[in-house]
Amino acid sequence: MLRRRLRGERGSSPVELAILAPAVLLALFASIQVAAVFMARSVALSAAQEASTAERAFTAPPGAGEDRGRSFLARAGDWLTDGQVTVERDGQQVTTTVTGQAISLIPGFTFTVSQSSRGEVERFTTDDGP
Repeated sequence: MLRRRLRGERGSSPVELAILAPAVLLALFASIQVAAVFMARSVALSAAQEASTAERAFTAPPGAGEDRGRSFLARAGDWLTDGQVTVERDGQQVTTTVTGQAISLIPGFTFTVSQSSRGEVERFTTDDGP
């Protein structure tokens, strides 16, 4: 009885593989895409922090933050493409925003990434302590 039932299921493994293989490949590509987006976010955040640090310096010339951010993006590889560095200086605060596109494994889809960094401009103070 058991032999007869097993004989009727011949060829079921290739059919199961044909059904499951696309789902496994989709999960694999999706996980790689998620990792690429997270890497792009990490690159954008690091570039924003570098730009913010350069712009906050005590004697920083105008545009130092944007130059440092763009330089970092050029060295970081292709995880973040079309990277734009924006530096806003509002009184004693510096806000740096880096936006760009993460690498896409899925044709026709774009993944926009944006990260910001904020800090206070360094200034010279005197210590009027006791």
